[in-house]
Amino acid sequence: MRHLSVLFPLSLSLAMLSAATLAQAAPALPQQGGEDGVAMAADMAAGRTSSERLTRAALDRIAALDRKGPTLRAVIAVNPDALAQARAADLRRKQGHMLGPLDGLPVLVKDNIETKDPMATTAGSLALVANVTGRDAPVVARLRAGGAVILGKTNLSEWANIRSTASVSGWSAVGGQAKNPYALDRTPCGSSSGSGVGVAAGYVPLALGTETDGSVVCPSSINGLVGLKPTLGLISRTHVVPISHSQDTPGPMARSVRDVAMMLGVIAGSDPADPATAQADARRVDYAASLAGASLKGVRLAVLRPKMIAPLAARYEAALAVLAAQGAVLVPVEQPKLEGLDEAEHVVLMTELKGDLNAYLATTPAAVRTRSLNDLVAFNKANAAQEMPYFAQESFIEAQAAKGEDDAEYLGMLAKSRRLAGAEGIDAMLKTAQASMLIEPTYGPGWLIDPVYGDGFEGPSASQLPAVSGYPDLTVPMGLVRGLPVGLSFIARPYQDAMLLGAGYVYEQASHARVEPRFLPQADVGPGQEGMAAK
Repeated sequence: MRHLSVLFPLSLSLAMLSAATLAQAAPALPQQGGEDGVAMAADMAAGRTSSERLTRAALDRIAALDRKGPTLRAVIAVNPDALAQARAADLRRKQGHMLGPLDGLPVLVKDNIETKDPMATTAGSLALVANVTGRDAPVVARLRAGGAVILGKTNLSEWANIRSTASVSGWSAVGGQAKNPYALDRTPCGSSSGSGVGVAAGYVPLALGTETDGSVVCPSSINGLVGLKPTLGLISRTHVVPISHSQDTPGPMARSVRDVAMMLGVIAGSDPADPATAQADARRVDYAASLAGASLKGVRLAVLRPKMIAPLAARYEAALAVLAAQGAVLVPVEQPKLEGLDEAEHVVLMTELKGDLNAYLATTPAAVRTRSLNDLVAFNKANAAQEMPYFAQESFIEAQAAKGEDDAEYLGMLAKSRRLAGAEGIDAMLKTAQASMLIEPTYGPGWLIDPVYGDGFEGPSASQLPAVSGYPDLTVPMGLVRGLPVGLSFIARPYQDAMLLGAGYVYEQASHARVEPRFLPQADVGPGQEGMAAK
C-alpha cells in the first residue's frame, strides 16, 4: 500500500480464448483505451455491447499484452468465474433487474484484497500462494453487490512495498516485474502497480488499489490515470492484507474522474468490523451525480510549487493556467518544514505493521503456514533465491522488533505525525491561503526500472501529508513530460472527497490532458531531447 519506494493461471484464461485470438499481435487488438466505464455502461444499456463481450475483450487483451507482446505483467490471476458473472449481468439487464451503475463492467482487484472467487490473495508473496480464503473483503462485496464482474487480481509491489527500503516498485515474487505501458523500461510505480497498468493498458475501465502512502496516487499519476486516495474511513479495510490501520485505505483507479466517482459511490460505506468507517454511511454522497454542478468559479486554491525539473514545472504552470481560466483563484503557499514527520510516520508504520499483519495472518486458511511476521522473515530467508533476488527484508526485521501499540514512543509518534501532517501541514496551508483545496504535482515522471539499485525516485511527491493525516487526495492526468505521464493532485480536508472530484472533473474536462499509452520500449522524449529522458 505504501510507495516508499508463477501464480498467473494462464491455463484458465487460455481455455477461454481461441488460438487465433492468442496469435494476434497487440496492435491488432480492438482499442478499448479511449472508452471509460460510464461509456461502456451506456453501450450496454443501448444494446451496442454486452458484459460478456466486454469481459471476453478484456481477457483477450490480457492474453495478448500481459504475457505476450510487451509483457506488462499487470495481472497475477484471472478469475475462472468471470465469464459466468458477465453472463449473469447480461441476464439481469435483459430482465430489467440491474444492480447498479457498475453492473456488467469488468473490474480488476489488487492482490492484497480478498475475493471469494477461486483465487489466492498473495500480496505478491510466495508465502501466501495457498491463501484462498473464500471470502470477500467488504469493499469487494460492495463491488459484487453493484454488479461488477471481478475479472482478476493485479500484480503489486510485494507486500505493498513495505518489506524493504530498497524495493523495486511493481515487482513481486508471484507476479514478476510490472511495466509502464507508456515506456516499458520505466516504473509503473506502486504499490498498486498492476491496477494502474491494467487500466492504462485498456484491460478494464476500473480497478481497485490500496494506499498507505502514495500507493494509489503514484501509480495513477505515473500511468496517466485518475486515482483517489479517499478520506481514511470512507472505505472498509477488512480482509485487506494490512500495513497500518492509521493510514491504509482502498481507493478507485480509472481513466476518468466520472468513473472514479461512480466507483466510489459503490464501494464507500460503513463496516462494523472496521471502526474507522463508523461515519462512512452518514458522510457518503452521490459522488457521480455531484459532478453535474461542479464549478471552480471563485474557488480559492492553495498552490504549492515544490522543486521540480523544468519540463514538469512548465506542465504544472500550464495546468494552473487551465484552472485559472475556469475561474479558480490561485493563492501561492509554502509548505511548513514539519520537522520529524518522516521519523514519526516510520515508527507508526513499523509498529502497526507487526500487530496488524500478525492479526491478519491468524485469520488465513490452515494451508497458509506463515502465521506471523516472524514466520514470514523465516520463509523469506529459506526461499531467498525466489523472494529476495533484488532486495532484502530489513523493514520486516525492524517491524518484528517493534515494542507494540501500547509503547509510549509509538503513541507519541502517532500523535505527532497526525498533528504535523494535518493541523500544522494541510490545515495550516489552507488557512493561510483561505482556500478550500491544496494543489501540487502528484509525482514526477516515472524513473527507470532498476533491480540493482532499487527505486530511483526523485522529484516532488504530494502523497505524504494526506496519507498520514487521513485526508483525501485526488490525482488527475496533467499530460506528458518527455513522453511520460504526470498528474495533478487536489487535496482537501476529511470527507470533502466529492469536492475534490468536482474540481478534478472541471480541470479534466477543460484540459483533456490524458494521452493514451503506446507501449514504447523507451520514453518518447521528443526531437532534440533524446539524451534528456526524465531521471
